[in-house]
Amino acid sequence: MNFNKPDKLQDRDILKGLVAGAVGGMVASVAMNQFQSMWQKLKEGQERAHGAQSMQQGLPQRGAGRILQEKGKDDPDDDATERLSNFISEEVFDHDLTEGEKDLAGTAFHYGFGLTVGGVYGMAAELLPEVAIGAGLPYGALIWVTADEGVVPLLGLSKSPSELPFSKLAYSFSSHLVYGLTAEIVRRALRRKL
Repeated sequence: MNFNKPDKLQDRDILKGLVAGAVGGMVASVAMNQFQSMWQKLKEGQERAHGAQSMQQGLPQRGAGRILQEKGKDDPDDDATERLSNFISEEVFDHDLTEGEKDLAGTAFHYGFGLTVGGVYGMAAELLPEVAIGAGLPYGALIWVTADEGVVPLLGLSKSPSELPFSKLAYSFSSHLVYGLTAEIVRRALRRKL
């Protein structure tokens, strides 16, 4: 499989790219999940179900995390997707999620996000094939920098990168590289079939 050669111009189709990318993103989310489960099992003897922020992040003192803390509705063991789910449920529906509901909603957010950014990646690769250079690793790194280490802490869903130990940053970065590589392998294979 040649990851450095862009597809031919005449073969571009945004809808096919969206479908291939979305499927790639979903499969990549599962692969990322499995990688995280293995990492946590080896390093910490625990296993979580979802999310790049699934290692305990602690309670952020800003944004959604601060609001949930003030209401007494935040759990330091929640990951970013569970914190977001609980925040939306509290603020929109005035409902405190149970642990099972947080886990289910967090899993849905994790896979929904993976599917969405995979679809965006697939469309971008159709419009600008150079996006796929590097076997998806640069895309995984981009998601890590912008979402995981940028937007998520900014919203108060996790601590900022400067507040986390290197081991948690390495875990998160590696998880996103797995996501990017898997998304590209699946996207490229499926796109050729379409």
